[in-house]
Amino acid sequence: MKYFVLIFSLLVASTMACAQQDSSDPINEAALAVASQTETPALVVDTAFVADAMGRGAILWDVRSQDEYRKGHLPGAVNIGDPLKVLRSENTEDFISQSLIEEILGSVAIDPAKEIIIYGSKAMPAAYFALYTMQYFEAERVHIYHGGIEDWKAAGQQVSSQVSDVTPIKLSLVVNPKIAIATSEVLSKLERSEVQILDVRTQREFDGEDIRALRGGHIPGAINIPYERTWTGLGVRKPGEAVRNSKDALALKSQADLRAMYALLDPDKETIVYCQSGSRASVTAAVLKDLGFKQVRLYDSSWLDYGNTLDAPAEDVKFFNVGLFSNRMSALMKRVEELERELAAMKENKK
Repeated sequence: MKYFVLIFSLLVASTMACAQQDSSDPINEAALAVASQTETPALVVDTAFVADAMGRGAILWDVRSQDEYRKGHLPGAVNIGDPLKVLRSENTEDFISQSLIEEILGSVAIDPAKEIIIYGSKAMPAAYFALYTMQYFEAERVHIYHGGIEDWKAAGQQVSSQVSDVTPIKLSLVVNPKIAIATSEVLSKLERSEVQILDVRTQREFDGEDIRALRGGHIPGAINIPYERTWTGLGVRKPGEAVRNSKDALALKSQADLRAMYALLDPDKETIVYCQSGSRASVTAAVLKDLGFKQVRLYDSSWLDYGNTLDAPAEDVKFFNVGLFSNRMSALMKRVEELERELAAMKENKK
C-alpha cells in the first residue's frame, strides 16, 4: 500500500510540475485553448463577440431613447425606449407590474430563454439595468456590450435606421429570487460576517451631504466605491448624452485594475450592491460577477427606500431640510417671474 501511495504522490507532483511549465510549451497552450472554449462567456462582451452573436441570431436590445434608436442602431436591434423609464414606476423607481413587463418585452420579442445582447451608448447604466432585468427573469445567455453604439461605429460596423420588424411573442416570466434583495432582508443581514455591503453612489451621497430621500447617509458597514471608478477615465456622462470624453475614458478598466479596486471585498461572501434606485448598482453588480464574485445581489430599491425607512439604522445621517428647500423654491420662482417680466418688456420694446 505504501508503494502505491508513493507512486501516486510522484504522479501528482509530476502533473503539477507540467502545469507550471512556461506558457510557450505546446502542450500547455493546447490545454489553455481547451479551457478557454469551455469557460462561461463573460457578461461584458466586445465588438467581435457581438458580431459573432448576430451571426448566431441573438436578440439585440438597444436601450437608448426611441429617437436615438431611429437615427442609427445595430442591424436587427429592437427598442422599447429607456428601460429605466419604461419598466419602472416613476414614483418608486421599482419594477412596474410583471404582466406589463411581459407585454412590453413580448411586443418586441425579447425572450429571456434566448441569447440576448444588450447595448446603448457607451457605459450607459440603462444597459446594465436591462441586463439585471433579464437576469431577474432567469435569462442565462445574456450579455452587455459596454462599448455600445460608439465602439460599433468606431470598428467600422454597419448601422441601420430602419425599425426592426419582429413578431410579438407571449411571455410568462419567472423571477429568480437570488438576483435581488428587498429592504426587509437587507435589514436582517446587517452585521453578519458572511455578508458585505457595497455602496456605489458618490462620496457626497455616502456622507449624507447629497440628500436624495427623507434623509441622507448610508447603510451601516457599507463600503463606498462609486460605480464610475470602473471606467478608465474620470468623466461622467448622463444616460443618452453624447460622449464628451475620449471613447477610452468610458471603457472598463482591466480585470487586474478592477480586482485591485475591489480588494477590500471577499469574492466568497454574499455581496449586496446598492445606489439610489438600482441603476448604478447594476453596473457594479455585473462587473463583480465577471470578476468571479460568487453571490452578488442587487438591492434594487436602494437608498430611495432605505433612506425613507426611518427606523432602519444608518450612518452619517442628515435629514432633508424641507424649510430650506421651500425657501429656495420660492426664491427660484420669484427669479423666474422676474425673467418673464423682463422678456415681456423686451418684446414690447421691439414693437
